[in-house]
Amino acid sequence: MSGHAIISGGSSGIGLAIARELASSGWRLSLLARDRDRLAASADLLAADGAMAVRVHPVDVADQPALAAAVQEAVAALGPPSLLIAAAGMVVPGHFAELEDAAFTRTMAVNYLGSLHLVRAALPALRRVPGSRIVLLSSGAGLIGLYGYTAYAPTKFAVRGLAEALRSELAPEGIGVSVVFPPDTDTPQLHAERRLRPLATSRIAAGARVQPADAVARAILRGVRRNRFVIAPGWEMAALAWLHSFVGPLLHRFWFDRIIRGCRRQPPAGDVSGITCQPAQDDRIS
Repeated sequence: MSGHAIISGGSSGIGLAIARELASSGWRLSLLARDRDRLAASADLLAADGAMAVRVHPVDVADQPALAAAVQEAVAALGPPSLLIAAAGMVVPGHFAELEDAAFTRTMAVNYLGSLHLVRAALPALRRVPGSRIVLLSSGAGLIGLYGYTAYAPTKFAVRGLAEALRSELAPEGIGVSVVFPPDTDTPQLHAERRLRPLATSRIAAGARVQPADAVARAILRGVRRNRFVIAPGWEMAALAWLHSFVGPLLHRFWFDRIIRGCRRQPPAGDVSGITCQPAQDDRIS
């Protein structure tokens, strides 16, 4: 398994971890991301890992014309891709009423429209490679909406819906589609996100096991090799991916809602930002 892979969000996190796994198998790699310096450092790393060729394209995936031009440059340099991975993403956690409008529009532009425009730009080239594959990264928050993720979860639901529709449309052409529901992954984005999570969100996520990025990358590529549509690394994400319609309401009713009731606003005098946790009524021992 080798060829040319185009990866958005390829300069860090899961995107870079996937690129490193592919590099060791001799793939040609095109990385798309905003930070020019990070891209250059990633290219050096991948060359040391054994990549046959590495091209970097500084671009904001929310900029559709620039993204289309970057994909055209990647195809011209390294040939049509056999693997397209939309890993670029962002998250702005916070309370719905307190988030700026820009948090919603920017997150949708990057997470959903960035994935959509990447696929549309690369599709003509993908059609030239028999058995090519598109991989879209969603999230556990694309299976069940979570407190504190009103700007993020809808974008990942949209990615999931796009993947499901594309799977049906592109299957007759021999183009495979995978949607990934990664667990909490040890990446710079997760560390930054944790500092901004509302308290209730932090408590809900506290029991989730954080996985290394390289382990998640290996699981994703294993699913790609097996032509899986749903790729859910770890048993928690696998269970959620297959049973979310059933377990989602139960998780909300018997776990999340109790945590949220316990984390209710009690601002000190003159301070509207304070959030404290109190025992939820249902949690008190009589």
